[in-house]
Amino acid sequence: MPVAGPKSQEEYKIEKMAKDLRPKAKQYRRLGIKPESNADSSSLSRAIARRDYPPGLHGPKGRQRQTDYGIHLQEKQKVRLLYGILEQQLSNYFKQASRIRGNTGLKLMELLERRLDNVIFRSGLATTRRQARQLVNHSHFLVNGKKMNIPSYFIKKGDIISIKKDKSMESGPIAQGLKVMAKRDLVDWLIWDNTKNQLIVLDIPKEKNLQLGVDTRLIVEYYSK
Repeated sequence: MPVAGPKSQEEYKIEKMAKDLRPKAKQYRRLGIKPESNADSSSLSRAIARRDYPPGLHGPKGRQRQTDYGIHLQEKQKVRLLYGILEQQLSNYFKQASRIRGNTGLKLMELLERRLDNVIFRSGLATTRRQARQLVNHSHFLVNGKKMNIPSYFIKKGDIISIKKDKSMESGPIAQGLKVMAKRDLVDWLIWDNTKNQLIVLDIPKEKNLQLGVDTRLIVEYYSK
């Protein structure tokens, strides 16, 4: 099965510099979704719970009827927001997924799940993908013994992710994440080695492992128009 090719240094540079600075709570409210989090609660979740209607002057009156295009666009925007990626990134992932044999929508989600920041989030070492991305950017992790500070790095079967600095395990978000990991089950394609303090990738995520929450068919139709 073909896999996504390596990115150029320019693509990595653009990804690290570009940011979506729009208020996250408003974006989640507009799309009618709740943020994924490994924590019991978060300020963002509480803010959305207080006002579970769209932002703007007419928000409390409920959600307006959407056009067919609007429905497809909203589903695409959900994926962008949940994984914290930019439009150009998602478009590139879709092109890569369309070149892989199989269901394009599911292959797209598999690629997103293979991102290093998502793997850190799925493991429980970070409470949100945004926090995971920040930890990766700050070089807190090694992949197969080498420093890796690129959130979009695609993990592979057999990869070993370790924490770069021992002191990170004593305090801060990673230390808190380790406490969370002890109370919950990991996704079945990851395993934590307590003796070596390493996260082992047993396999790349497949269809049965995906926690979708979105209609991938609508996303494929959006990009296919």
